[in-house]
Amino acid sequence: MRKIVFLWMALFATALCSYADDKVTFTASAAPDVVAVGDQLRLSYTVNTQKVKDFRVPSIKGFDVLMGPSRSYSRQNFNGNVTENLTYTYILLAKAEGEYTIPGATLSVGKDQYLSNSVKIKVLPADQSSNAQGAGSGQGGRSSSSSSVTSISNNDLFITATLSKTNVYEQEAILLTYKIYTVVDLRGFDNVKLPDFKGFHSQEVELPNDRRWGLEHYKGRNYHSTIYRQFVLFPQQSGKLTIDAARFDASVEKMEEIVDPFEAFFNGGGGSIQIKKTLMTPKLTVDVKSLPAGKPTDFSGGVGEFTISSSINSTDVKTNDAITIKLVISGTGNLKLVSDPEVKFPEDFEVYDPKVDNKFRLTNAGLSGNKVIEYLAIPRNAGTYKIPPIKFSYFDIKSRSYKTLTTEEYVVQVAKGAGNATQTIANFTNKEDLKVLNEDIRFIKQNDVKLMPKGEYFYGSTTYWLFYLIPGILFITCFVLYRKQIAANANVARVRTKKANKVAVKRMKQAEKLLAANKKDEFYDEVLKALWGYISDKLNIPVSRLSKDNIEEELLKYGVSDDLIKEFLNALNSCEFARFAPGDANQAMDKVYTESFEVISKMENSIKH
Repeated sequence: MRKIVFLWMALFATALCSYADDKVTFTASAAPDVVAVGDQLRLSYTVNTQKVKDFRVPSIKGFDVLMGPSRSYSRQNFNGNVTENLTYTYILLAKAEGEYTIPGATLSVGKDQYLSNSVKIKVLPADQSSNAQGAGSGQGGRSSSSSSVTSISNNDLFITATLSKTNVYEQEAILLTYKIYTVVDLRGFDNVKLPDFKGFHSQEVELPNDRRWGLEHYKGRNYHSTIYRQFVLFPQQSGKLTIDAARFDASVEKMEEIVDPFEAFFNGGGGSIQIKKTLMTPKLTVDVKSLPAGKPTDFSGGVGEFTISSSINSTDVKTNDAITIKLVISGTGNLKLVSDPEVKFPEDFEVYDPKVDNKFRLTNAGLSGNKVIEYLAIPRNAGTYKIPPIKFSYFDIKSRSYKTLTTEEYVVQVAKGAGNATQTIANFTNKEDLKVLNEDIRFIKQNDVKLMPKGEYFYGSTTYWLFYLIPGILFITCFVLYRKQIAANANVARVRTKKANKVAVKRMKQAEKLLAANKKDEFYDEVLKALWGYISDKLNIPVSRLSKDNIEEELLKYGVSDDLIKEFLNALNSCEFARFAPGDANQAMDKVYTESFEVISKMENSIKH
């Protein structure tokens, strides 16, 4: 019987694999999907079989077909499953500005006909600036052109700061976005100084580690752009609030041309130079209006769009059984700053502090999700009790008015449970508030007193004094025996300083393993731990108190040269920026590893204690 079952299972698996192999997929893609007028792009159609007939592509409007269709074959073996793909490729040239949708192509496999997905392509206007050098080419905001100019124009590299709203109410969410626009080879930022957002409660939006650069037409030019940082701001006061300018100290790499033909021949035509440029964003002003008059008495401070719901675990309980009321506040707004609504339990209930579980996430419109509040109370006496509705008032952004939401009323039947129900109410603030339920007198508990014979006293006896002498003698003995160890442990800072290089080398070896395994994010995290950890141990300063601003000051006290300090800070900046920068990831990781290892070695020989 078991053999028959296994045979049926094998036949079923074979049939399933055969069905999966016979399933035809036909997809279309364009790379890139955003181009400028005059740029080229690749349009590809891929099918997972070679038994294709009657491949047809609809007319492609807005583009010239420079080449195609060219056929290419690929064969993949994944866990024993062999897949053969056939790809038809076209090279297109964008002719006119606009957004285009290329309909799906068709083909036949056997007796069946298949239709691919459509492809959307955005064509930007041609760059209006005659100085634009390859803004429509390159990757990650990098231009392949060279220039002998050793300065960067404000039109070639800049950062914008934009607000989603400039006229808001108190506690209304605002999205602040810092965006990079560049046509040059931006290598990173040596220093970034953001405003302190005075007058706002701020939360930074978590952006993906692999930030995508895209082509964007801005003020007549085509730039490679990406969002650098985003913050959601909640104004805490009314009036005109100012967001100060942000400062970015950028590092740009440019190719330097050599005019002399002989020098150019022997030096390969030129070399790259590093150019420093300081970018400043303009100040921004937000007009914050006070919340209108007429706030409800139970106003929670919520501003946004919310709904509430409530539930109770049981309405039929016994004395000393717990009752839990769960209140869920859902919506979008300043959920984190909303105060908990009050539940008015009967006086005979012992009430505990509510448990709050925040299940919201940060979005461009504020905090979105749920705030779950659980109220726990224990009835101490039997009877029928009413728990009145819970009221939740907030300011609605859409209607610009206050709204009050109300839950249902609960009627709780409490039966007499086992045990003595005589309890006290625990939520009193002074002695006068103490109440005894169902009793007027609390009887004194009587205990039997054990009497000792006359003349037998513990105080002053030999045993009494031994209780003092023996611990003292043991303490002195232990102190003498372990005084050397105590002295060594007292100088923890010196031990930590001596082991700084050893710990850093160990972390760099781990980073080397991650480099070999091509684990990009883990590699950069480990290198940053090595750099920050080394300088923290060496200077005996916690990492939480270290910053790029005070590292230079601290290292100068230990006799480290300015050039080496600059090299160490550059290693930190290169590591932080390389993980997000596009380009050859392996080459960037090798460079970061080499620079970091060398600067740690140099620092070990320079810091003087």
